[in-house]
Formats: sequence, C-alpha cells, structure tokens
Amino acid sequence: MIDTIELMRKVGNIRILTSHLVDEQLTGDYHSSFRGQGIEFDEVREYTFGDDIRDIDWNVTARTGFPYVKRYSEERELTVMFVVDVSGSQSYGSASRLKSELAAELTCLLSLTSIRNQDNIGLILFSDRIVKTIPPRKGRKAVMRLVREVLAADEAYGGTDIAGALNFLASILHRKAVVFLVSDFQDTGWEKRIGTTAQRHDLICCYLSDPYEKTLPNVGLVELEDPETGEAVWIDTSSKEVRNAFEANAEKRTGELKDIFKSNGIDTMFFSTDEDPIHAVRAFFRQRARRR
Repeated sequence: MIDTIELMRKVGNIRILTSHLVDEQLTGDYHSSFRGQGIEFDEVREYTFGDDIRDIDWNVTARTGFPYVKRYSEERELTVMFVVDVSGSQSYGSASRLKSELAAELTCLLSLTSIRNQDNIGLILFSDRIVKTIPPRKGRKAVMRLVREVLAADEAYGGTDIAGALNFLASILHRKAVVFLVSDFQDTGWEKRIGTTAQRHDLICCYLSDPYEKTLPNVGLVELEDPETGEAVWIDTSSKEVRNAFEANAEKRTGELKDIFKSNGIDTMFFSTDEDPIHAVRAFFRQRARRR
C-alpha cells in the first residue's frame, strides 16, 4: 500500500524544488519554443508609416475617416500531454533519486512552466498497460495532481509498452498537442508508432537514465535482476572485459535511440538521476526558440 503521508511529503518537496526554478526567463523560452494553433484577431490601431496596406481595416477606416490596420496575435492556448512510463525499470536509481522520482520532478517542472503560459496539461501513465489518464486541465492544482499520480504509481510496475501508450494517446487526443514522452525506452517495437505520433503532434522524447546503466562499478560478483521480468543474472563486475562490454552495449543502445529520434525529426532531452533536470530543459527551450 502507498504511504499517503510519505507521498504527500514527496509531492511537497518536488513542488518546492521546482517552483523557484520556473522563472520569467524559462517561461519566456518555453513560450517561444512552442507554436500556438494559429492566429486570431487582436485589435485595430491607427495606420503608421511602414505598416502593410494589406492589413488595413477598410470598415473602421471608412467609419472614422482615418486609416486603421488590423493586428493579430498568436492563438496561444496549447494542450500539453505528459505520457509517463511507470514500468518496473523506473524503480531503479543508484544516485540521489529513482528514475520514477526524476520523472515526477521533470513533469512538475514542465507542467508549472506550461500553466504559466495558460496552457492545458494532461497525463497518461503507462507500463505494459494504461495505468492512469487525467484529461487536460489548467491551474496549479492540476500540476500537483500530475506529480502525485506519477509518484503514486509504485504499484503499477510491470513491463513497458510504448506503442500501446501512443496508440491510446491517438485515440483520445484528436487535436494537435505538445506531447512529452518520459521514459527510459527499455522496450522494442515502438519505432514506427513514434514516427506516426511525431507527424501528428509536437512530440518531445525525454530519455531517463542512471549512471550505473552506462558504467558498472567494480564491486565483485553481483546478482542483477530485471525489475520488469524478474529475470536474474550473476555478473562478475571485477572483470574489466565484462565492464567494457557493458559500457559498449550501453553506448550502442544510446546511439540507436538517437538515430531513431533524429530520423523521425523528434526533439529529445536526455536526463540522468545524478543531474539536475533544469539545465537540460533550459538548453532545450533556448535551442528551440533560436530555431524558430
């Protein structure tokens, strides 16, 4: 059973940790990074030298006797969906936090930034099934609910079905949205589905990892267990050959993931349990803002 008091303590800690990070600069970079759904009429004002004559509002001009032009603004309101992996592998963490806690912290940081721009935020939690769905809503309470649900998914552990989660997303979300897919991508058979999702939505993949998933420490003979399948294997970490092979396999997998994302035109952020996620988020927003 979930310890409610402990859960709320974690939610409160994450809120405090992330709230002060969401400053005006980050909010502005976020705003510049994601396009709205179009443009809408904003106001009319008097014509000034240099204005495009195609923007002249002839009805107002005729009524006032002075030339006026129409002004437009971006139709800003976005739907932002967080599709968060809560499978068994998310329970791992050798550093200061578990991957599940990193996912909750990242979700809080991004959702707080979203609501400061008056966007709607929603959530899909998945493992080898759909665990929880929260329809898009506005407001700070929506942020805290998202974080609470990510942290409370301790008993939802199992395998990973990324394609199934994206298929479910397509079935409930019919308008274009910003989609943050938060996972360690320890799954197969999702490559085609992720490309289809990227064609329909503004998809950003957030790859979570832990230092010990890339490099084995030299601690002798240890038993490693797959948290999703329960399969266990003994490994001699004192062997340099074993450690080198492990590191080479991890680098190969990361390279394959980058190739998949790049070939589908998908923006990606990489996070590790031993690093503060704010640095990667800031760099990502600024890069996208410059590209726009």
